Amino acid sequence: MSHSYDNDTLYWPNNAKGFEHITEAEGNTSLGYYYSSYRLCTPEHGGTHLDAPIHFAKDKLTVDQVPLSSLTGEAVLIDVSKNALADRDYQVSIQDIESWEKVNGRISENTIILFRTGYGQFYPDRGKYFGTSKKGPTAIPELHFPGIAPVTTQWLVDNRNIKALGLDTPSMDYGQSKAFKTHQILLGRNKPGFENLANLEQLPAKGIYIVALPMKIAKGSGSPLRIVASLISL
Repeated sequence: MSHSYDNDTLYWPNNAKGFEHITEAEGNTSLGYYYSSYRLCTPEHGGTHLDAPIHFAKDKLTVDQVPLSSLTGEAVLIDVSKNALADRDYQVSIQDIESWEKVNGRISENTIILFRTGYGQFYPDRGKYFGTSKKGPTAIPELHFPGIAPVTTQWLVDNRNIKALGLDTPSMDYGQSKAFKTHQILLGRNKPGFENLANLEQLPAKGIYIVALPMKIAKGSGSPLRIVASLISL
């Protein structure tokens, strides 16, 4: 469920630099064996990554403090792609969740919620994925991609006591968000978020088990994420 990190990795438009993978050694040594070693540099928030609670909530958990219990567990997939692909500014609604529950049953507490918007198919085409191919601060007002409505996020943490949220867009808040309320609500409850997820179309609606392991960055607000899903029998 993770995109690879390379020169095509997408970052927020105002990140000064993207992913860098620099060769420090590569080739046969004087002793006759092959050896390679590289140096990497990356912003915390880009590609498939974790948002730690401290990203939008003062004094909350940093990447290295997020417990494994918050990063692993049963998950459900709610497909909102029909509405999201028809409206780049779509925000996942409470009705989307209630409609899912009518078919699949009530979401249990401590479940990881994944939303499929369908925008994962556009990655790494910046223009199609972000809604603009521009970079820098001038790109921010032109961002158009779906997210999770703050009222929906509040409902999920209050009424379903969810473990984490994830989706296949650049941000949990939709592109035109100014206050990032979904981030504030979710991370303010010390619950992590997963962004830029891949291959959600391969998952069923339920019967999913998630393992989402970030780099253990001390005091980090975010981290590249290797996230995998397995299917469990119901």
